[in-house]
Amino acid sequence: MEKILKPMSGYLTLVICLGLFAVSVYLFAIGVDNSVTLVVLSLLSFILFCFFMKGLMIIQPNHSRVLNFFGKYVGTVKDNGLFFINPLYSSQKISLRSENLQGQTLKVNDKMGNPIEIAVVIVWKVGDTYKAAFDVERYSDFVKMQSEAAVRHLAMSFPYDNLEDDHAPITLREGGEKINAILEQELTERLSKAGITIQEARISHLAYASEIAGAMLQRQQATAIVAARTKIVEGAVGMVDLALKKLSEENIVELDDERKAAMVSNLMVVLCGEKAAQPILNAGTLYN
Repeated sequence: MEKILKPMSGYLTLVICLGLFAVSVYLFAIGVDNSVTLVVLSLLSFILFCFFMKGLMIIQPNHSRVLNFFGKYVGTVKDNGLFFINPLYSSQKISLRSENLQGQTLKVNDKMGNPIEIAVVIVWKVGDTYKAAFDVERYSDFVKMQSEAAVRHLAMSFPYDNLEDDHAPITLREGGEKINAILEQELTERLSKAGITIQEARISHLAYASEIAGAMLQRQQATAIVAARTKIVEGAVGMVDLALKKLSEENIVELDDERKAAMVSNLMVVLCGEKAAQPILNAGTLYN
């Protein structure tokens, strides 16, 4: 588990280091020709200077240091500034800033077996430095590989649209925030072992694969045309029924079954036709 450390300020140590360095230079300058003892003291001062300098560390905002003591985890420093730690500690820098991952476009099969292209954008950051440092080899590579696996699993779990599965509750194309929430949840589960926090995950590219894109486009257009024609016919039938009822109620004209059939035919042609109807003047009667 991650353990937060609060190390001592490093400003006093920095002053001591500068003093040791100045003493080392001074003793070496006055003792190089006169006294071996002064030269030895100069070397000792310089060694102490190097030793204490090794314990100084600067942590930038949204960065951290994971500390180890001969293979044993000591803790993590997340405060910013100049600090002094045990010079025998080894440290590993880990950024706490948010990072973007633009996934490559993957070609996978959706739930119905149709090849599709899908890509996502993920915003992530390190939440647990212990797991990021010790539970995985390289956490950045782990994020890339597990993100690709999550996207493939998502694509295979849902149909692209509801053309083949009319009862699908969620589709990749129309799922919107629900699909994004499912993706975020799966990424969180996969990346939690590396101490990664998912802040946002969104589908950035979604399309049928090129080999079936043309056929699927024609299918979508045909479905749209059929749906539009169905609405037009429903409206036309209602209008014809209303016209016949009005003619009967107002006693405008008496129509037998044959004339009603002719009138219905003409009205349906006018209302359902794609082009404007051409009026024809009948100089005779329906029977002549």
